[in-house]
Amino acid sequence: MESRYKESTIEGYINVFSLHILPYFGKRPISGITPKDIRAWQTELMGKGYSDAYLLRINNMIVSILNFAVSYYDLPSNPCHKAGSMGKRTTVVNFWTIEEYQKILSSVTDKTAHIMFQVFYYSGFRCGEFLALTLEDIDFEKNKISIPKSLRRAGGKDIVTSPKTPKSVRTISMPGFVMDELREYANSIYGLTDKDRIFPFTKSYINGCIRRACKATGIKRIRIHDLRYPNLNKIQTFQRKYRSHNKYRLKRFGFYFYPFLLIPQKSTREPSGFFHFAGTFLSFSSSRVASAFAFSSAVMSR
Repeated sequence: MESRYKESTIEGYINVFSLHILPYFGKRPISGITPKDIRAWQTELMGKGYSDAYLLRINNMIVSILNFAVSYYDLPSNPCHKAGSMGKRTTVVNFWTIEEYQKILSSVTDKTAHIMFQVFYYSGFRCGEFLALTLEDIDFEKNKISIPKSLRRAGGKDIVTSPKTPKSVRTISMPGFVMDELREYANSIYGLTDKDRIFPFTKSYINGCIRRACKATGIKRIRIHDLRYPNLNKIQTFQRKYRSHNKYRLKRFGFYFYPFLLIPQKSTREPSGFFHFAGTFLSFSSSRVASAFAFSSAVMSR
């Protein structure tokens, strides 16, 4: 399995298996597990207050295990298919509008937090991609940032890996005013080399900055990952340029994104020329938009 999945993915699988599947089914032969057993196990888990998304993740794992047994170990059938599923995928997207973001930014006095918000809001970075950023990834002359790596923390150590998917290895364009602030910040760090992390802190620091800014302004609190969403409004630019394409690889985020390219769009502009999600989304009314939005949000949350 190590050759097929990233280490962090394997750790997640092992954790779910050890906590929720092995204790209940560990002493039973796989061939002896019935749909009734699956239903009883699901009922027990649903009574523990886990989220629907987590229940679905657990259920998907046991379905995959038993499917593997059907394919390679002659299990006659998968009892999960008769038992049914538990949990569901929920698409909940929170984001700051440009007005909310500007209010957040005006409350931030610490220069590290200020440039952190700017880079996140205008780049579409995942958290690990942001934390792994080094000077060698940045082209200040062309206002571009390359994303060849990601960072995660495990066992008290920082581990640099490849980004989430092959498509996540990308180069993005950034607004000049953000790059100017980033250059000034990097120049202020004594002894910073090309291979040193520009932001050598953790997710806890980022969450703390978001919490303090939201408390100071009264703006709703969002997750680190939600900082990616407003930047999706550059889609209108791609639509104009690639209107004849059936598919367009949105390299900025490292995944394929189709539905919005089929929908006439309006947007609000900031002086920098960057599009923002709130103005675009709120100007839509058709059910096609709701479907497209749900699809894109589900993909981004993976």
